Amino acid sequence: MTSPGAIDQLLNHRVAQVVNRDELRDALMTADRPLRIKFGLDPTSPDLHIGHGVVFERLRGFQELGHTAVLVVGDTTAQIGDPSEKNSTRPILTAEEVKANAETYLAQFYRVVDQERTEIRWQSEWFGGFGLAEIVRLMSRMTVARMIERDTFAKRLAEGAPISMHETLYPLLQAYDSVAIQADVELGGTDQTFNLLVGRDIQRDFGQPPQQILTCELLVGTDGVQKMSKSLGNAIGLVDAPYDQYAKAMSLPDELMDNWAHLVTRWTDIEADAFVAGWRAGELHAKAAKQTLAREIVSRWHSDDAARSAEAEWERAIGRGEGVKSGEILELPAAEAGIVTALVRSGSAPSNSAARRLLEQRGVRLNGEVVTNEAISFPHGEAEIRVGKRRTFTVRVV
Repeated sequence: MTSPGAIDQLLNHRVAQVVNRDELRDALMTADRPLRIKFGLDPTSPDLHIGHGVVFERLRGFQELGHTAVLVVGDTTAQIGDPSEKNSTRPILTAEEVKANAETYLAQFYRVVDQERTEIRWQSEWFGGFGLAEIVRLMSRMTVARMIERDTFAKRLAEGAPISMHETLYPLLQAYDSVAIQADVELGGTDQTFNLLVGRDIQRDFGQPPQQILTCELLVGTDGVQKMSKSLGNAIGLVDAPYDQYAKAMSLPDELMDNWAHLVTRWTDIEADAFVAGWRAGELHAKAAKQTLAREIVSRWHSDDAARSAEAEWERAIGRGEGVKSGEILELPAAEAGIVTALVRSGSAPSNSAARRLLEQRGVRLNGEVVTNEAISFPHGEAEIRVGKRRTFTVRVV
């Protein structure tokens, strides 16, 4: 038997919703076998970000209570596109792209989750043999009316945006994953609630007990608007270099202090609440608060020494305004390779707003040409940026 205190900690810390909490608590208290805790990942890009870490830590929590993490690698659904929290369908990937992304995903996944207590399953194990008849039978278990109740579909319909038929398959395929692996519990972000609930219904249809559901709050990205996503360029990657993690965290909008303190740190809820209260009361300056969060992030994913070095470099480049030296190269991922980001990361501007003012004042040249459009991005390769008369550096898109 597991202690009630450990179970309550697991079901409450950084958790948005549990369906059904009482049933799940009882199952954890009385389980005579390891429960199968499902989490699905679609390998849609090469890297994971710290927002994924929020759910990974819940998954690790179940493992520490003796249960089995079952990672479903969405090598089928990654080629379809999940509309969760999106206003348009996402690009369809090739099988080769999915496989390459999955290989990097697993290495990053095991930075949090215990590999020895993890079972890896690939959707192609069961969907590889699915024919038209099986697809039609699966689709017959969901009505059109219920499908379009989904917030993202309803929003797109209201806006007159197209919804492709293949997108409506995604929740059903994810739900069938739960049948295939006989999931007892499924974890996900709050944007996955609809899909997880469909899983409960489909399991009932196939004669299985419905899985319990645990969802975590979404981490808002560095843009302060949308959930963290590598494709949106507002993410801090799990394997980003220490300085990059630190610098990105320092660009955090003030209003996200609460969200991040509770989700990206190793603090207890009491410690996170005290931190936020101190910042709101003015006892902790916004810069100092962000530095605390930035150090915590780098320490969590690298080391304390890496955090100290990253902070020292940030103070030199940004705090004292020294920036990159003339002729140096600033490397940026393609998703983040915009002119505003380049100016801030290079130390040429202390903030996004200051970078925009430089552009408005015609103080920036890109490959010799004055640039004022903040939406401009760089092609793959290298581009030279000159700021004023003294600072020139090269951006390399990687």
